[in-house]
Amino acid sequence: MKIKEHLLPGFTEQLEKGYYIQYILKCLIGSSVCYALYRLFPEHQFQWSIISLLLVIAPEEKDSFKLSLDRMKANIIGAVIGLAAILLYGMNLYVLLVSVLVTILFCTFIKLGNASRSALAALVIVLTDEEHMAGGNSAYERMFCVVAGCVIAMLITYVFIWINRLAKSEGSAD
Repeated sequence: MKIKEHLLPGFTEQLEKGYYIQYILKCLIGSSVCYALYRLFPEHQFQWSIISLLLVIAPEEKDSFKLSLDRMKANIIGAVIGLAAILLYGMNLYVLLVSVLVTILFCTFIKLGNASRSALAALVIVLTDEEHMAGGNSAYERMFCVVAGCVIAMLITYVFIWINRLAKSEGSAD
């Protein structure tokens, strides 16, 4: 019972925050859009856009756009490094480890902080999709799908920011 008493108040408190409900809506809308792409174009690898989108959307109200933008940059960095590595060297443990190191160092250099985890996820997506490892085109496609998820996430984030500003300005006009 102690666990329930400890968890339930925090859980209900989160659900009462408007930005948390918006976070859930953004994730559901974005996942729906990416899933539609996945179903409409089954010959492409849009399942990666869903993962990318969910990594990019930020639950935090404060600096939501900046956080999402940083995560998008990180995803693109990871995807590009993964693409370059697989095209230049193929895939093996050494390539994976060096790619992880390069991704972390580059994200640190451009000060992406915790967003570097998104870069690492995108890197692994591009490097390790064994089912589609037929060649470089597949790596390009995985990178494209990761970026597509990022762009969709940013568009959804921007729409929600615009709606919130519109609601604030109408609320202050009353």
